[in-house]
Amino acid sequence: MGIVIIDVCDGNLITTLNIEEILEKEFPEVAVLMNECLSYCGLCAIRPYALVNGKRVIGKTPEDCLNNIRAAIKEELAVFM
Repeated sequence: MGIVIIDVCDGNLITTLNIEEILEKEFPEVAVLMNECLSYCGLCAIRPYALVNGKRVIGKTPEDCLNNIRAAIKEELAVFM
């Protein structure tokens, strides 16, 4: 398991991308966990989002959200370097 945990609701728009494969391949320190529900139903219905070590990261599109997640991962990893 990674030192950066990405939680993704499987009903969220971000799942149009294979976020698990993309991020775990790009960042070996990351573990992507697909969840049935993260209890952000209002947000889940209107914006792609994920939790990066418990912090919400959103975007206007799935690709925008993925880029924001990448930036959040780099910030989290900077603490360990």
